[in-house]
Amino acid sequence: MRGDKLNVVRAWFQKAENDLITSEHTMKMKKPPCDTVCFHAQQCAEKYLKGYLTYLEIEFPKTHSIEDLILLCRGVYPSIESETSDAEILSSYGVEVRYPSEVYYEIPREDAEEAIAIALLWGQGHWCPCGWV
Repeated sequence: MRGDKLNVVRAWFQKAENDLITSEHTMKMKKPPCDTVCFHAQQCAEKYLKGYLTYLEIEFPKTHSIEDLILLCRGVYPSIESETSDAEILSSYGVEVRYPSEVYYEIPREDAEEAIAIALLWGQGHWCPCGWV
């Protein structure tokens, strides 16, 4: 892999780590904004996937859908869907929690803690066959 491509992959992974750090740090607040925590946990998974797709040299559209990004990986990594079954939990946090809507609800602390736990698994690369670069 060319050095510049590897740098882009590393940049995606660093941005993912920054989102994870933001989620974890925000949860230390007395009354954390759980929607923000969940959003950054989703962003962590999304950016790891985009880094992995970059590593595979697979183009991807501008999207916040973790499921769509996972589908792009299937040709190279057939078991990715079963190994990332928790992606659905995070996906809804990519757009829905960012904007007010008629169906606004406060995200419970437990849901935010679960989102961080899932993002931590993504950050550890348990599903990634290439290992983190």
